[in-house]
Amino acid sequence: MSETPQHLYLVDGSAYIFRAFFALPPMNREDGTPTNAVFGVTSMLLNLIERTDADHVAVIFDAKRQNFRNDIYPDYKGHRPDAPEELRPQFPIIREAVEALSLPYVEMEGFEADDLIATYAKQAAAAGAEVTVVSSDKDLMQLVDDHISMWDPMKNQVISYDQVMEKFGVGPDKVVDVQSLAGDSTDNVPGVPGIGIKTAAQLINEYGDLDTLLERASEIKQPKRRESLIEFAEQARISRQLVRLKDDVAVEVPIADLKRRAMDKDRLLTFLKENGFKRLIARVSDGSETGASASDAPAPPKPADASYDLVQDADALKAWIALAEKVGTVAVDTETTSLNQMQAELVGVSLSVEAGKACYIPLAHVAPGSAGDGDLLSTGDDAEVPKQMDKAEALALLKPMLEDPGILKIGQNIKYDAVVLAGEGVAVTPIDDTMLISFVLEGGMHGHGMDELSELHLDHKPIAFSEVAGKGKSQITFAEVPLDKARDYAAEDADITLRLWQALKPRLLEEKLVTVYETIERPLVPVLAMMEREGIKVDPTVLRSMSTDFGKRIADLETEIHKEAGRNFNVGSPKQLGEVLFDEMGLDSGRKTKTGAQSTSSDVLEPLRDAHPIVAKVLDWRMLSKLKSTYTDALMEDIHPRTGRVHTSYMMTGAQTGRLSSTDPNLQNIPIRTEEGRAIRKAFVAPSGSKLISLDYSQIELRLVAHVAGIEPLIQAFRDGQDIHAATASEVFGVPMADMTSDVRRKAKAINFGIIYGISAFGLANQIGVARGEAQAFIDRYFERFPGIRAYMDETVEYCRKHGRVETLFGRRIHIPTINDKNPMRRNYAERQSINAPIQGTAADIIKRAMIRIPKALEDAGLSDRVKMLLQVHDELVFEAPEGDTEAAIACIKAVMEGAAQPLLDLKVPLIVEAGTGDSWAEAH
Repeated sequence: MSETPQHLYLVDGSAYIFRAFFALPPMNREDGTPTNAVFGVTSMLLNLIERTDADHVAVIFDAKRQNFRNDIYPDYKGHRPDAPEELRPQFPIIREAVEALSLPYVEMEGFEADDLIATYAKQAAAAGAEVTVVSSDKDLMQLVDDHISMWDPMKNQVISYDQVMEKFGVGPDKVVDVQSLAGDSTDNVPGVPGIGIKTAAQLINEYGDLDTLLERASEIKQPKRRESLIEFAEQARISRQLVRLKDDVAVEVPIADLKRRAMDKDRLLTFLKENGFKRLIARVSDGSETGASASDAPAPPKPADASYDLVQDADALKAWIALAEKVGTVAVDTETTSLNQMQAELVGVSLSVEAGKACYIPLAHVAPGSAGDGDLLSTGDDAEVPKQMDKAEALALLKPMLEDPGILKIGQNIKYDAVVLAGEGVAVTPIDDTMLISFVLEGGMHGHGMDELSELHLDHKPIAFSEVAGKGKSQITFAEVPLDKARDYAAEDADITLRLWQALKPRLLEEKLVTVYETIERPLVPVLAMMEREGIKVDPTVLRSMSTDFGKRIADLETEIHKEAGRNFNVGSPKQLGEVLFDEMGLDSGRKTKTGAQSTSSDVLEPLRDAHPIVAKVLDWRMLSKLKSTYTDALMEDIHPRTGRVHTSYMMTGAQTGRLSSTDPNLQNIPIRTEEGRAIRKAFVAPSGSKLISLDYSQIELRLVAHVAGIEPLIQAFRDGQDIHAATASEVFGVPMADMTSDVRRKAKAINFGIIYGISAFGLANQIGVARGEAQAFIDRYFERFPGIRAYMDETVEYCRKHGRVETLFGRRIHIPTINDKNPMRRNYAERQSINAPIQGTAADIIKRAMIRIPKALEDAGLSDRVKMLLQVHDELVFEAPEGDTEAAIACIKAVMEGAAQPLLDLKVPLIVEAGTGDSWAEAH
């Protein structure tokens, strides 16, 4: 192997660590040390080195947060929180993992990993090598050129010139200029206020570069933009120094030392055994050639008994459809152009009718090299297009089978495939989902993606996307993949899905979880698919107006804050803010961070809100800044250009408790505790002639607590329709209802909501503004008056310790692996989880049951063609209906929601749903 690299792989190790930590559930080795990030990084690196042809490889880490950029701008990355407690002990073990994998790693004090990556990349490219940077970090996109590409291993996506243009609106050589203007809130790079990525790109494309733009800023026609560029020109130049990567670091490890070494399997196995990574031990012990080059290697073998066909004509497709009709079950998978189901175009469909027997039906493959310019699915020269069926003809044949109620369609996350096929006019039904079956069986124990389930249950590693489409600069789209490789990759997905279904589905009956799956999870899939396709209308003019207003108020608040402080400083810098508040203004010092700086977190500043006017202004500045960047600015980017609506995607396995989570964009976390946060919902509107309807369960978790803990005074209060917080206050504090004050009621409310989350005396004291001793007395009195609560908590924790899980009232299992952890912090957190999870999970089950019943109820009421369910936000459902149908819709839906627990549960308290209507979501809720 040459000392001079031919292909250099540079892995952004720090990014791997955080991705692994947040993606995987908690894991611990025998001594209690957390290891989920270690496991994730080790597994990812194994995947990487098995599949790269690189002759030089290095994993690059950040050394310490402080580096030369802090000398330029002391607040650079200053507001980033410390690493999570559970992650810190994993850092040195991860470095051990890299060494065990026979890989070199590099870190240097005073420099970030990105600078080292830039230096090595430039050195290798100058020597004529190909360089692949394994990362999705936008800061590294400035490196992309003819010899340097990026690879996002999580998305199996190459990042080259086109992707950089799509992200920044400029080529890689101008990325630094755009970032200098737009800044970066994540790294605390200031940029120029009021200028985002799009505007920055327009300016740089117009003026050529940052220096020219700043020199000619007086020519800008828009007054505010012109003033900002003139006033903050130096800030933009400083930002450029922060975002520009240093590519001439005097690296201590020469590039020749990054030469790839053969794997020392014994050393690796010793490390894996020390950390209890049984799955990886089995994988390495299998004889995987983890140290061998993958250059020109064939794809991994199919399961030994597999036979995969390529379907290229109508007769062959009809034969497969006949098989599916005969068997009555068929696994279905789609190949598309995007992970976003509303933007994806169909490339092909795979089917499997029995284990080891599957086919792939290419529908939109093109000649290699013909994709990439313009339309991804452009066919180019007809003579070069691979033989395949006309898409319309194939779908016409598939449609009756996919819609046949007598044939079960099995998928892995089949909601995605259902939404894609619905866009082609095909309504897939009935369905079964291996991802959801796994989640019902083992929610909280591991992930539920196909690759992980295949390795876990079938001891088979599926073909990776990169093995058929290539990687780095040479990666092609799936539409360009030769049909024989596309067949093996796509058909295997259907085959594996069918095998997982055969392995997992019987366990639902064996473990008595059929009811949870069949009445809650499976029937919800088509409901969510319908909601995702429907989307909700968003008015961009409202968002723009709010962004402008927030921007002005942020600027005004900053001026007022500087006036209160007596000097200018960066309000967004925790370090500078701490110096102003505690050192200069003499406010009562809060706790310190691990670096010794004064903490300025919200929980430190909130108790000081009335101590000095500057504190309230700082908190308001933070709140408005978050609303602007995260919501009013970002939501405009999420409006679908064709529908004018925002189409969120619902994750069904994202929360252990069974709660749905909303992504791309997340519509469940829009803050509603402040007037400004609630105002964001004004942008979500009904079309002309229609109204939005919001229906929300009232205090459902408190009602469930009263039921499961058998708290008779609260049960009666709910039955009588009393103010539950006032009733609690009366019971706990001995205050007659007639003499109830708002302050006493507020304290009772805090205890009611906090008690099931394991609130401490310290937390309650901070929340209601009393001494810790007084707060503890309130909690003690609460338990004395309602002993059923304490009994429920103790019994639930004990059950969880014994079984490693808790259950909802409907029988959903929520596994909590860290309940017996040796680490007190993790164990205490698990105990709090075990107390709350059955309550939150039961509430989630109830609203899911309601969502499943609502379409039929609307159909029976003659409303289904006019009333559309759009959103689910925890305990709330949002609908769109013609103005004349709102009353009928509310009556219909309210009845379903209030009866959703029946007949399986005989609740001791009534479920109450509150409803509202309006032209916007804000008015309706």
